Amino acid sequence: MSSGHMRHRELTVLLVEDDKADAMLVEELVAEVALEVRLDWVRSLALACERLAVAPPDCVLLDLHLPDSDGLESLARIRAVNDDVPVVVLTGLDQERNGSAAVAAGAQDYLVKGRVEAELFGRAVRYAIQRKQAERAAVALRSGQMRARENARLERGLLPTPLFRGDPAVDVVSRYRPGRAHSLLGGDFYDVVQQSDGTVHVLIGDVSGHGPDEAATGVALRLAWRTLVFSGITGVRQFRLLDELLRAERTGPHTFATLTTVTLLPGSHTIRVMRAGHPGMLVRTGERVSWLEVPGGPALGFFPGQADWPIHEHAVPPGAGLVLFTDGLFEGHIGPGDERLGEQGLLALARTVTAERPDDFLDELIARAESLAEQRGGLADDVAAMYLRWTADRR
Repeated sequence: MSSGHMRHRELTVLLVEDDKADAMLVEELVAEVALEVRLDWVRSLALACERLAVAPPDCVLLDLHLPDSDGLESLARIRAVNDDVPVVVLTGLDQERNGSAAVAAGAQDYLVKGRVEAELFGRAVRYAIQRKQAERAAVALRSGQMRARENARLERGLLPTPLFRGDPAVDVVSRYRPGRAHSLLGGDFYDVVQQSDGTVHVLIGDVSGHGPDEAATGVALRLAWRTLVFSGITGVRQFRLLDELLRAERTGPHTFATLTTVTLLPGSHTIRVMRAGHPGMLVRTGERVSWLEVPGGPALGFFPGQADWPIHEHAVPPGAGLVLFTDGLFEGHIGPGDERLGEQGLLALARTVTAERPDDFLDELIARAESLAEQRGGLADDVAAMYLRWTADRR
């Protein structure tokens, strides 16, 4: 809030002072100051804390010596209730050192009773508010920088660059967008690894929940999957090991993860698919878009040591592209009501997308899903998506 803006609106100042004579001196200063100030006077810290909890003022004028609190304890209790409100401490003539100590402890300024004129009083209140705003801005900036660094670290772990051994057998276009309510990446993840014989392994998954714990679990699963691929461990054994890892790494007993793996076999348009509670995929051949969802097993984390996940081999038409995604893409609402896009709605939406290039297709599909959910604030969940196409098909 600029000083000019403060001059054009009434400021609320909470005076915490048990001495009536000192309170009257402050009232006189308020009457003479150039600012429009509404003074609210209480005689105890308990009453001040009640007011702060209900209707925080623009500034607090705090006497450190009160019937129910004394010294810097008063300031600490005020800040414990609401640390966003600037505090100007009032001290006696023989207690100026206490004022300096209060500033060191978090107050924005101090005034010595009996030595304050209206101009100095108005300046102290105005500057205290501005200093607190500057502090909040600095904290927000540091927090934003920390979130940006955390996002960068999580993004490297959750959304890696595809690893190709030899010439890439597939083109990969990937997209990620966080849900509207999350400043950090969620638990969506994907990976692509091509072996030296041209076999391409693809993973996409989603850890339930949002936050750093879920993101860390997603990173652990993604890294473990890549390690297992390097070790030649695939199929059901791979899923069982990932299931075991999830149960060891998750922070709560109800955390689960859905995932799909796709193996693109070299020299053919044949894929092997395994699903663990994850949605199906889109197959796009020219202007035709179809839904492919092979039978699968449960999400990881539900049936320790008991679950099974069938492997399905499927022929893909030449020239086709595979679109894999997490459920955030189709769980958004349609319009202001409770209806959601759903899987069939997503398929219908994809059939209206005319963009030819894979990157344009993904961008348009996500943008349209976002637009449909606009009346409810946009897509609430994170979205990860990949478009895979054999490189030979673009020649």
